[in-house]
Amino acid sequence: MSIEISQFFQVFFDEAEELLAEKEKLLLSLDPASFDMADIDAIFRVAHSIKGGAATFGLQDMTGVTHVLESLLDRLRKGEMALTVDHIDAFLSAKDVLQMLLRVHRDGETTDQPAVDTLLRRLNALADSAAAAAAATCASAAPARPAVASPAAPAMRIVRITMPGIADKDMSALVDELGLLGRVTPVDGDRHAVLLETAETRDDIAALCAFVVDPELLRIQESAEPPHSEQPAYELFDPPPVPLSAPRSEAGPARPAAERPAAAAHDKAAHGGESTSIRVSVEKVDQLINLVGELVITQAMIEQRSHGLDPMLYEKLLNGVSQLTRNTRHLQEAVMSIRMMPMDYVFSRFPRMVRDLAGKLGKKVEFVTQGAATELDKGLIERIIDPLTHLVRNSIDHGIESPEARIAAGKDAAGRLTLSASHRGGHVVIEVSDDGGGLRRDRILAKARQQGLAVPDAISDAEVWQLIFAPGFSTADQVTDVSGRGVGMDVVKRNITALGGQVDIRSAGGAGTTVSIALPLTLAILDGMSVRSGDEIYILPLNYVLESLQPRPQDVSHIAGQGQVIRVRGEYLPLISLRQVFDTNSVADAAAGIAVILEADGCKAALLIDELVGQQQVVVKNLEANYRRVAGISGATILGDGSVALILDVSALLRGARAGC
Repeated sequence: MSIEISQFFQVFFDEAEELLAEKEKLLLSLDPASFDMADIDAIFRVAHSIKGGAATFGLQDMTGVTHVLESLLDRLRKGEMALTVDHIDAFLSAKDVLQMLLRVHRDGETTDQPAVDTLLRRLNALADSAAAAAAATCASAAPARPAVASPAAPAMRIVRITMPGIADKDMSALVDELGLLGRVTPVDGDRHAVLLETAETRDDIAALCAFVVDPELLRIQESAEPPHSEQPAYELFDPPPVPLSAPRSEAGPARPAAERPAAAAHDKAAHGGESTSIRVSVEKVDQLINLVGELVITQAMIEQRSHGLDPMLYEKLLNGVSQLTRNTRHLQEAVMSIRMMPMDYVFSRFPRMVRDLAGKLGKKVEFVTQGAATELDKGLIERIIDPLTHLVRNSIDHGIESPEARIAAGKDAAGRLTLSASHRGGHVVIEVSDDGGGLRRDRILAKARQQGLAVPDAISDAEVWQLIFAPGFSTADQVTDVSGRGVGMDVVKRNITALGGQVDIRSAGGAGTTVSIALPLTLAILDGMSVRSGDEIYILPLNYVLESLQPRPQDVSHIAGQGQVIRVRGEYLPLISLRQVFDTNSVADAAAGIAVILEADGCKAALLIDELVGQQQVVVKNLEANYRRVAGISGATILGDGSVALILDVSALLRGARAGC
């Protein structure tokens, strides 16, 4: 029986991505002067697993790279060569090349063959230099010996492979694949076991099976019978069954790390052999979230229509509606949590970048992360990576001084860069902090005036720091591939604002700088304020609302060419009328309406409405995907009465009012 193996490709791609990320994390923790051999073993197993999977799917380029990498790592494991910084750099480069090759096979990108060739030459050169050093050591320490013949080819042997609980279709697939390694014979009376006559290693067999069978349940035993025996004697199999995923210890006693697979297998057995997690496509999760959103809207409709019922006559019905409301809220929270991902997904990308950039700039940087377990919506996490990357690069390039400058200032030679995340209210706050020289007020003011910005001397430090978000603003003296092009901080702020977030900067001369980003937990649900303008209901995102007030006639003025302004505690703010923006039949007299004070991108304005309806959580619907893009509108929602309410784009409204944004 044959099976189309391409259905397992995505599993291989996903697991290879995870293995490469784990490999990079292990490599970055290595210190040539003091390291745990268990980490080298773990890196070796990563390379071996990727090699086995790539070979199974015929990805010869990945197999070739991992084969050379695996050989070099094996020599390190056996103590035949000493670990150096050059090894770590080469292994990190190997991770980059394997990642590139993975994208080639998964996404159809073009292979960077020069990068592959350069890496192979680098790995082979390290192996050759180690071999030459070992040969020189042996020649000086021992008398010359006559040449010996090359080692014989690996002997054929019979192995018994047992896979408890495997489905029949998976067993058939594995029989076909194991046939690539040798002759396969079924075991009478046990449909979960086969005999394999092969010269391959135990690890190679495990790697081939790993993408269909859980390695923790896989068992392998070797036979003492001759390889061509017609009837292998199963009672002679030795050693006793052991999990293939358990790492081999070639020198010294077993380490605690080697006990983890057995413990995991025990835990799995305690749960009936079931895995504790499953892979689900993002499309299915989004569909589920959308359906729950529709359920929330339907529940709100039922609740609203039940308000007018007599509680004495409809007691049971109203109790059922209350129970439905509670259950719907719990279901909504549970489903939304599926899309939540730990910030470690983002933070794990930066240690490598910090290491490489610090080395390039000749700086020493200690990178620290805090709150990596803090969760954020997947859609937000993926869109926050680029802004954070720019902030981290800025901290290393502009913030942290050179070792010489730090020592002269009485600091440690190595700077400290901290990336943290925490929950504050309904937001996730991400901070990028360094203990460098801090922002220089005089330099920023001089650069701002040089670029034509009208900046008074009396502005506060907080206002000065906001100047670096101006388009094209840069204080770098030279243009390099790291910075100095005047592109970046304005884009950072624009991207954060587009996510409904805010950016704040704190800095002290000689003590460092902290950039703080506040983001909503998710973009799918919004805390909003319902407001009425004429006959229409609009939703204001609550995080932009500062206060609301009843304007007095004497506080409203007209400025030629700029429209109306309102005075609020001595500050004049532009007055935006929804009547004019969306042509509604709302009140024309500002004194007869309500002014809602809004703030976005560091700018304030007042929005004139007719009435504050209430505060509520709304399920955000994409207006552009269902209708078209509308200026001043960021989305829509369905209210409890079934009507559609538009969600106002506060940043766009403030920019349209020319509020200095």
